[in-house]
Amino acid sequence: MISVLVVDDSVVVRRLITDALGDDPEIRVVGTAPNGKVAMTKIEQLRPDLVTLDIEMPIMDGLQTMRAIRAKYARLPVIMFSTLTAAGATATLDALSAGASDYVTKPANVGSVAESIRSVREQIIPRIHALAGGRRGALAAPPRPLGGPNHAPAPSLTRPPGGSALPGVVRPPNVPPNGPAVAPIRAVPRGGAIEVVAIGCSTGGPDALTSVVRALPASLPVPVVVVQHMPPVFTKMFADRLDRTAAVTVVEATGDMVVRPGTVYIAPGDFHLEVHRRGTEVVTKLNTGPPENFCRPAVDVLFRSVARVYGGATLAIVLTGMGQDGKRGAEQLRSAGAEIVAQDEATSVVWGMPGAVTQAGLAHAVLPLGDIANHLISRTAGGRGAKSMEVTR
Repeated sequence: MISVLVVDDSVVVRRLITDALGDDPEIRVVGTAPNGKVAMTKIEQLRPDLVTLDIEMPIMDGLQTMRAIRAKYARLPVIMFSTLTAAGATATLDALSAGASDYVTKPANVGSVAESIRSVREQIIPRIHALAGGRRGALAAPPRPLGGPNHAPAPSLTRPPGGSALPGVVRPPNVPPNGPAVAPIRAVPRGGAIEVVAIGCSTGGPDALTSVVRALPASLPVPVVVVQHMPPVFTKMFADRLDRTAAVTVVEATGDMVVRPGTVYIAPGDFHLEVHRRGTEVVTKLNTGPPENFCRPAVDVLFRSVARVYGGATLAIVLTGMGQDGKRGAEQLRSAGAEIVAQDEATSVVWGMPGAVTQAGLAHAVLPLGDIANHLISRTAGGRGAKSMEVTR
C-alpha cells in the first residue's frame, strides 16, 4: 500500500482527493491536514510515502511547507495542487523550484462532484504510482492531461524514493531494478554533422531541461526544439524563466518562426510543434491536431517532423518522463540516420520515456543527465562527442 497525506485548507477538497484516491486498492490516505504547520507534525507521526499539497493555505502556505519538507525530508515525493491561471502557474513553478515532485490542477468548470473526482483521479493516481510505487507503471500510459483532454502531464523536479539510485550513482542501462532486461550495449563511434537538436521530456523534465539548457553556450551553432509536457500559461512562464538564466535564447514557439542557431524553441501548451522547410529556411508550425499519447504537445509529433526535415543530421534527446511519448518518433528518426540519446535510469525522475526508447533498442547512447549537455555541445561542434553506446540485440 502507498500511504498518502492530503494537505489542503478546504474540507471539500480534502474529501474530494480522499474519495478520488479511495478507488485505487494500492493507495491509502493515512491522514489529512488543513495547513503546512499541521502537515509537518503529521508527516513526522505518520511517515507517509507521498504528500499532496495545496499552494494557498493559511498559517503556513504550500511554498513554505514545500521548503520545510525538503529541508527535513529530501526524498519524500510531493504533488502540488495548482490552478490553470497565471498566478497558479507562477506559484507552481516556484514550488517546483523548491523541490516539489509534480503537480496536478484543481478541477474547474466541471458539472458535478463525480466529474471533479474523476478529473482528480485521472491526473493524480498515475503520478502517485510513478513517484511512490517504485518502478511500477513507469512504462504505462501517462496520466490524462492537465485541465482537460488536451493538456499534458505536469513537470516534476525530484527523484522518486525507493529503488531509484542516488544522484551520481549510475545504474548500468542493461540492468534495471525491475522489468525486462535491456539489451546489452556496445560502444560505437559516431560523428556525422548535426544541424538540429530535438528534445522530449515530461515528468522531471523542467529540472532536467534546465540543467541541459543552462550549460549551452550562446554560440551554439544549431537550434534546439523542445517538447516539455506542460499546459498553456506554464510553458510561456517556464520559457521566460529559463531565458533569464541561460546563455542561449529560450522562447515559447509561435507559428512561422525561422529556426535559428543558438535558440531553444519550447512547444506551447495545447499545441503540437513541428518544423517545416520553406525555401532555404526552416520554420516552426503549430497545430491543434488530436493529442498523441494523451498529450498535446506530443514528442512524437515533433520528432516525426524533424525526421522529415533534418533526417540524419539530427541529435534527438529523450529526457525523464512518464509514458512512452517519443518512442515512435525516435523510430522514424533512427531510420533516417539520426543519433538518439536517452537519459539513464539512475538520474531520471521516471524512466518511462527514455526507458521505452532504450528498451526498444533505439538509443545510441544512454547517459546520465550530467553528461548530456557536454555530449550535445561536442556533437554540434563537429566532434565525436561522449562515447556513444549502441543498443544491439
